[in-house]
Order: sequence, then structure tokens, then C-alpha cells
Amino acid sequence: MPRPLPHQGPQTFLTYTGMETDLIFTQGIDLPGFASFPLLQTPEGRAHLTRYATNLAAIASQTNCGVIMESATWVASADRAAPLGYDAPALTAANRDAINLLSDLRATFGNMPNLISANIGPRGDAYAADTQMTAAEAAAYHTPQIATLAQTDADLITAYTMADPTEAIGILQACRTHDMPCVIAFTVETDGNLPTGNTLEAAITQVDAATDNYAAYYMINCAHPDHFADVLTNAPWARRIGGIVANASRCSHAELDNATELDAGTPAELGRQLADLQRQHPQLRVLGGCCGTDMAHITEIAHRISP
Repeated sequence: MPRPLPHQGPQTFLTYTGMETDLIFTQGIDLPGFASFPLLQTPEGRAHLTRYATNLAAIASQTNCGVIMESATWVASADRAAPLGYDAPALTAANRDAINLLSDLRATFGNMPNLISANIGPRGDAYAADTQMTAAEAAAYHTPQIATLAQTDADLITAYTMADPTEAIGILQACRTHDMPCVIAFTVETDGNLPTGNTLEAAITQVDAATDNYAAYYMINCAHPDHFADVLTNAPWARRIGGIVANASRCSHAELDNATELDAGTPAELGRQLADLQRQHPQLRVLGGCCGTDMAHITEIAHRISP
């Protein structure tokens, strides 16, 4: 039977997508194209991926939270992987390998609630929002990756850092075709709007209307709580937001793109802000860290939301 997703129960789940910035800025590891899936090719790389997943699971276990393990497949799609030398067969193998690694780890987690999320990203630069497609074009582009991931042990697909509602519609259509639960995580700028200019309300309303509410829930990622906290309300569209995977930094996306040093913010402050948001909006069942965060941030978040 399918595993229950976070919105289907009272448990809070931790997740983490800040691995790439941590590897680049604090460990000096080169990740061309911001791609982490090539790490699967070496023992050292696989050790990094394993360490992040096991550390996250340990924190979740200590604080009675569930854990969502995100696969290293955010840019493992055709346009993003081609400059790295990956053809279609190699890309298929990489997507499968990323899920298999997490599936093997899951066997060590005991009875702790856990999910494997197949992490996918936008076709182009989410922050520039210059690769806008029709929904049919988006579905066609993302289908090869989604079809591969649907044949693995992944429990759901999460489309992170989405800036274009139309691309999100295409992703959901492809996920429906392959019978995969899907979560859409929109990113916002410092004004709380998507890089395309859409408000969160307009984006969620548009996507739900076009897909018959197929998204399991929505999330906000790659933004600091200060950028969107005042946008969240108790309106029906806002109650569709089930998680926040936040940046540690208050910088804009443009500032982060040009940064030469990591802005790690303050772990305690980020933990407090996410816990406050969960108290105000109890449907937020998935909390975690994005750019600039590490396990210190996850630990703060976990202890402040721990039941």
C-alpha cells in the first residue's frame, strides 16, 4: 500500500534541500550546473549523499518527527544534464540510482515514518523565469524523468523551485499519467511573488483549476520566511500550502546568485520563525532548510517543532 503523505496525518516531517550550497561553500566541492546527481558516480560522492540522508534521519528520530529524503535529481533532466555530458540512457540510470541509494538507506530507519521524494526542478533557471512553456510542452519535457522515477521506490515526486504555474500544470499532468503523487514547491522573491510576477494565490488557484486539485499539497521553498510570512492567510488557497523549505538568508535570488560567500543566517532564528509559522498554520506538515542551511539549522527547526 502507498505510504501516507504528510498532509494525510498529524506527523511533522523534516526535509533538507540545502546540500548543494553546503557542499560548494563550506566543503569546497565543485558542482557544475549546481548538479548533485554526478556525486553518485564516485564512492566519495555517494558517501556525501548518504551522510546527509542519515544525519537528517537521526535528527528526525531524536525529535519524534518523520523524515522525507530528497533525491539528488533536481537537475537530472535533459536540458540541465546535457552540458554535463549525460545522454538519455545515462540520465535514466542516474535517476534510478539516486532513488535506489535512498531505498537502501530506508531499511535502516526502523519504524520512523519516512518517505522518498523524487526531487525534480524547472527546465530552466527558476529565478530568471525565461523558459516559459505551454502545459503540454512542460508535460512532454518532464515526462521522461517522471516516467523513470515512477518505476522506482519513490513515494512521491516533489517539483522544487517552481516559478511558472504553467510548468507546474504540465508536471502534474505527467505525474497523473504515471500515477505518481506530486507536490509543487513554488519559490518567491522578496516581495512574496513568484519570479514570473504571479502571486502565490493566483499561482495555486490557476494550477488547481487546471489539474482538478491533483497536487497533494503545495510548498514554498528557496525563500526566507520574511519574504512570504505576511502573504500566508487562512484562505482556502493558502491552506493548500503544506510545507516550507526555507533559505537561511534574507538575500534576494539575484544576490544569492552573485554571492561569493555563504550567508548562513542564524539557525536559532530560522527554527523559531518556522515553528511560529506552524503554530499559526497547523497544516504546515513539512519543514526544512534550503539554500544556506545545514544540519545545525535542521536541528533547531526540529527541536522547536518537536512534539
